[in-house]
Amino acid sequence: MRFDVLTLFPDIFQGYLGQSLLNRAIQAGLVDVRVHNIRDWSKTKHNTVDDRPFGGGPGMVMKVEPVVECVEAVRDEDPDPGHLVMLTPQGRRLDQPIVEELARHPRLLLLCGRYEGFDERIRLLLKPDEISIGDFILNGGEVAAMTVIDATIRLVPGVLGDEDSSVCDSFSGGRRWLECAQYTRPREYRGLEAPPVLLNGHHEEIARWREENSRQRTLERRKDLIED
Repeated sequence: MRFDVLTLFPDIFQGYLGQSLLNRAIQAGLVDVRVHNIRDWSKTKHNTVDDRPFGGGPGMVMKVEPVVECVEAVRDEDPDPGHLVMLTPQGRRLDQPIVEELARHPRLLLLCGRYEGFDERIRLLLKPDEISIGDFILNGGEVAAMTVIDATIRLVPGVLGDEDSSVCDSFSGGRRWLECAQYTRPREYRGLEAPPVLLNGHHEEIARWREENSRQRTLERRKDLIED
């Protein structure tokens, strides 16, 4: 699966791409992440990519020309133009079903905003899939893009060591319950013991305990999921 990240701050991704599960997926050829600097498509002497908003007001707005031309050029790098995602607080809120939807695309372009947001003509011309990671404001779309990448690569075949891991996660595969409590060695620590049922080797009893624990945790912590 290929990701093209379009950003004004490409250096933010250097450490992120070199760590953990994502780095192993890249090294194995399962995931390809390419970061593009939107400033490279600016036609001004100082690579300007923002300007004051018409009508006045605080902050700066990302200009239409460099963003649109960056997206068009990056799309043309591959016969598959990819699925364009604009990271914006005004988009549909990311959840696991949307992650599963995105993972079905072989190529995603992730457009990261900054400042007061995008010139509206960017949205009108490019018709992106607008996605928000929550009802709060970030300094830019880079962290949101990392969130989309992190969530999506878990569904790419071969990325996880155990393919059942993504199936058992909270919210995965249509699940509306939180994942059950997990334990590992030592069996006892500071007076707290792992549930004996997890150690008895009886797979059906373990499965029943995990199911009930998952229901109970959801009822206690996210009752809204059950009501939905």
